[in-house]
Amino acid sequence: MSKQSRRREALVYHAKPTPGKIKVVPTKKYASQRDLSLAYSPGVAEPCLEIEKDKDNVYKYTAKGNLVAVITNGTAVLGLGNIGPEASKPVMEGKGLLFKIFADIDVFDIEVDTEDVEIFIQTVKMIAPTFGGINLEDIKAPEAFEIERRLKEELDIPVMHDDQHGTAIISAAALLNALELAEKDIKDARIVVSGAGAAAISCSRLYQAFGATRENMVMLDSKGVIRQDRDNLTPEKAEFATHRDITTIEDAMNNADVFIGLSTSDIVSPSMLLTMADNPIVFAMANPDPEIEYELAVATRKDLIMATGRSDHPNQVNNVLGFPYIFRGALDVRATKINEEMKKAAVIALANLAKEPVPEQVNIAYDETRLTFGREYIIPKPFDPRLISKIPPAVAKAAIESGVAKHPITDWDKYENELLERSGSDNKMVRLLLNRAKLNPKRVVYTEADHLDVLKAAQIAHDEGIALPILLGRRDVIERLKLEIEFDAEVPIIDPKSDEEEERKNAYAKVYWQQRQRKGITLFSAEKMMRERNYFAAMMVHEGDADALISGFSQSYPLVVKPMLEVIGLAPGSTRVATTNLMMTERGPLFLSDTAININPSATDLMKIAQMTAGVVKMFGMEPVMAMISYSNFGSSKNQTATKVREAVAYLHQRHPDLLVDGELQSDFALNREMLEDAFPFSKLAGKKVNTLIFPNLESANITYKLLKELNQADSIGPIMMGMRKPVHILQLDASVDEIVNMTAIAVIDAQLKEKLADL
Repeated sequence: MSKQSRRREALVYHAKPTPGKIKVVPTKKYASQRDLSLAYSPGVAEPCLEIEKDKDNVYKYTAKGNLVAVITNGTAVLGLGNIGPEASKPVMEGKGLLFKIFADIDVFDIEVDTEDVEIFIQTVKMIAPTFGGINLEDIKAPEAFEIERRLKEELDIPVMHDDQHGTAIISAAALLNALELAEKDIKDARIVVSGAGAAAISCSRLYQAFGATRENMVMLDSKGVIRQDRDNLTPEKAEFATHRDITTIEDAMNNADVFIGLSTSDIVSPSMLLTMADNPIVFAMANPDPEIEYELAVATRKDLIMATGRSDHPNQVNNVLGFPYIFRGALDVRATKINEEMKKAAVIALANLAKEPVPEQVNIAYDETRLTFGREYIIPKPFDPRLISKIPPAVAKAAIESGVAKHPITDWDKYENELLERSGSDNKMVRLLLNRAKLNPKRVVYTEADHLDVLKAAQIAHDEGIALPILLGRRDVIERLKLEIEFDAEVPIIDPKSDEEEERKNAYAKVYWQQRQRKGITLFSAEKMMRERNYFAAMMVHEGDADALISGFSQSYPLVVKPMLEVIGLAPGSTRVATTNLMMTERGPLFLSDTAININPSATDLMKIAQMTAGVVKMFGMEPVMAMISYSNFGSSKNQTATKVREAVAYLHQRHPDLLVDGELQSDFALNREMLEDAFPFSKLAGKKVNTLIFPNLESANITYKLLKELNQADSIGPIMMGMRKPVHILQLDASVDEIVNMTAIAVIDAQLKEKLADL
């Protein structure tokens, strides 16, 4: 994507359909006059009076306990510098978005128009009663040190400057594990720190808290080595000034065990790496370009353990591994501060998590057979679903043990379950999906690329590295639309109706005719069919000229399915095809089947649909917990529709006892664990969180998924085609650009899996 196109896309993203990235949403009913009288006057007086009696009641009656202020003056915005409070607001809103999607913490972003330290501190102190915690952000050093120190001393809620401590916590966890793998003791490690800003100072202090010695540390700033004989050092730099006779980075790197880069790109050379000690540890964390390129570094030293700030290399030091979960733990025990004990607890929890067996969901997301603790896995991945259940409890326990918790937790199992429930409110599944596709992009044919939204989706798939698009349609229209949206990449454009493709059409027609000549197809009719995009695209996939296809944007589903079944056919062992939709709901991912193919499936059909859906759920790294849906519960109706669902469940229990499935169940009982457990404690699903619903017919499944999509604004991925020999996926009519992009990722992952199966 061109710089201009990226700029336009970023501006549109922030401006449309509603300016900004966050909003306030009511958490209470407000439909009736009674609701409003409770929400405001006169009912609101009662909680006000209770809080007047005891200020701690503010946590009981208001949102303070789950509300963090992200506060800045815009003086040190990453990569942009001192751009001022208004210009920094998009960044602060972005931080608020991360708090919400990773730890379910609400945020108000506050941009303060002052560079005066005292005025900034007093402003924050005056608004602090609103919040359960304060996240300071993008404030320049050295002022940031004084601001954080004072606010921590003078406020009784958690305060953390993430620029300082976020990188410190994550990199410290990685460093402890790297030193363990290198068989080195942190007390003896010779550490070079390139950079002397807030993050570098905080990193160095935290490393010392774990045993690193100041005598073994050398820090550099833009002027070179920070030595004791340098003039005009800030107190923070003076703290790390060395007495050793070192003047250059080359001197510092000689025989060093660890390099910590928080500075600028390309300042470390291969020759410097070669002078480091055995099993050197290099954390090149400058973004977007590290102090030395990853490929160059690992090619220079085979014994190197390396981390960067980038997601496209192993061992990403990413602050999102820390701040959401640290504040989550601090808020949940009403900590009065985030102290050293809590930060160290987060470090240890992160380091230990990297040593535990990795969930299949994470392996799948990163296309790994089995991620295991080692040189290329010293820190958990940002997509790891265990982070929210591991880091906050560690932080909360440290707060309790260090005496800063005002609301200690006693039931830790209950707390962990509550944390896991919070993790269902975001779109982690979409991020996992796109990341997995990027690891091995495939050739995807878009049969309707002369439609603007389809072409936009193909552009995103190309620019994000999700797929290698092949564009089908009228060449002149596609080229005009490409110019319009600044899609300037060279990608194949094919018009099946043009004479340019005559040779390929004839070849495809001959193959198709040989397949279907005993089913009423003549060579002439086959040649005619190859002028139609869906037949042509299906033959491209059939013949290996493409890996997958996307169609259906402008055509009815049955019209598109027919050529796919005729050309591609069923997968070995499949007796029918079906579809499932993945819905991103507030309670977490929910699969619905069959949403597009089987109008009135039999009991045997339902069994097969359930089996296929279970396979898709597992493809996403989840264990299927399946409810077979009806209008009745466990035999309460003898009607044929309910009976066939009951028979399907019996078949599944008998033939596939490994599947966690039960029914027939009404949808509210299936989705409400308490209701199900109270009414039907004998059910296999009692106490379980259902993530898959199998419907008795197409009508109910399709209506349900579209209602969820429109009424609850639930993102939908699908319909995902199941049972086909090769990856073909059909959109719903007028699918959105995002839906097409998501389906592209599904098609790519489908192709990846089928390729692996073919290699077995």
